[in-house]
Amino acid sequence: MDQFADIRPYNDAEVPAVLERLLDDSEFLAAICRLKFKGLADWLGLPLRALVRRALRVELAGVKDVRGFQLIIERYMSQMIEDSTAGFSVSGLDKLDPATPYLYMSNHRDITLDPAFTNYALYHNGFDTVRIAIGDNLLTKPYVSDLMRLNKSFVVKRSARGPREVFKAYRELSAYIRHSIQVDRAPIWIAQREGRAKDGLDRTEPAIIKMLAMSQDRKAESFGDFIASMNIVPVSISYELDPCDGLKAAELAQIASSGSYEKAEHEDVASIATGISGNKGLVHVAFGEPLGANFDNPEQVAAEMDRQVISNYRLHATNGYAWRALHAEAPSLGLGELPGSCSELAFQQRIQAIPAAQRDYALGIYANAITSRQQLLETGGDNALAV
Repeated sequence: MDQFADIRPYNDAEVPAVLERLLDDSEFLAAICRLKFKGLADWLGLPLRALVRRALRVELAGVKDVRGFQLIIERYMSQMIEDSTAGFSVSGLDKLDPATPYLYMSNHRDITLDPAFTNYALYHNGFDTVRIAIGDNLLTKPYVSDLMRLNKSFVVKRSARGPREVFKAYRELSAYIRHSIQVDRAPIWIAQREGRAKDGLDRTEPAIIKMLAMSQDRKAESFGDFIASMNIVPVSISYELDPCDGLKAAELAQIASSGSYEKAEHEDVASIATGISGNKGLVHVAFGEPLGANFDNPEQVAAEMDRQVISNYRLHATNGYAWRALHAEAPSLGLGELPGSCSELAFQQRIQAIPAAQRDYALGIYANAITSRQQLLETGGDNALAV
C-alpha cells in the first residue's frame, strides 16, 4: 500500500500519463503562451495553443521518467540563469558527501527559486536532486500541481483545519520526510519557516523542528540523536535583487496600516512568474554544516539553524545601499566592498519607482540581512562553534 500517495511526488511509472494530461490542459497551454508570447496570446489564442502543444509534444517525446523531466527543467533553469541573473555561485558543498541523503533546510525568499537554485547547485556538483516541500496553497490549479509533483515536490497540507486534521497532516508529513531520508535515502528541501521572509529577516520557526520530531521514536532515541539522524544541513540563499521586492513592500505596508493582508486569487502563482522572469542580479547558495546530536529541544536547533543561515548568507552591495538609505550611515560590520552588479544609482531608481509609503519596507527587505548579521555578532553567535 502506498501510504503517502496523496502527498508524495509522482514516481517514474506515472510520468507518461501526467505529461499527456498536461498536453491536454488548455489552461496550462494558455499560460505557456502568455509566458512566451505575451500580448500575442490574447488574440492568437487557439492557433498559438496548438503550436505550443505540438512543440511541447516534440520536446517531451523522450521523457519517460522523473529524471528525464528534470533534465528538461535543467535546460530552462540554465537559460533563466543566463537571462535573469548576473552570476550564480555556490559554496560549502565541498564539505558534504554526495552519497548522504541530507535534509536541506533553507531560508525562504522566493516561492520556487529557492529550491530550484538549491537543486541546480546540487545537480551540477554531483549530488542527487531533492524532494521539495511545497504548500497546498500554491496548488490552486491542476496543472501547477502536476508540474510541481513531476519535479519531485511533495505536498504540505496547509489547508488542514481543526486540531485533529492538522495533527494528522503534520504527522504524515513528518513520517514522509523521515521515510525519504532514512528508507528511500532521498534528499529533502524544506524552508526554515512557513511562508517567505518578506521582510528579509531569516528566522527558523521552532514549529518546523517540532513537526520533524513527530516521527522521533522517543523510546529508542533521544531528541539529539533524532536530529543527527536526519542529516539537517542549513542553506542560505541570497539574491542581489528581489524581483518581488515591490510586491512584498506593498503587502508589508498594508499589514502595517490595516493589520492584515488578503491575497488575491492565484497571487502566489503570479509571484512565481515574477520571480522567474525578473532580474535577480547575483545569486549565491551557501551550504552549511550538518547538525549533530548536541540538542535538547527544537528551540536550540532553530538557534543553530539561524546562526548558520545568517553567518553564511552572502551579502551584496544592494544590502549596503539599503542600509545607508535607511540609517544614513555605513553598517558597523567592517564589510569592505560588497559584490554587486547593480550600481547605487540604479538601486535608488529601483526604490524610487515604488510608491513612497512603501519604500522603507522595500529597503528593509535588503537592509535586514545586515541587521541580522550585526545582531549575531553582538551576541557572539557568529563565533560560536557549529554543533
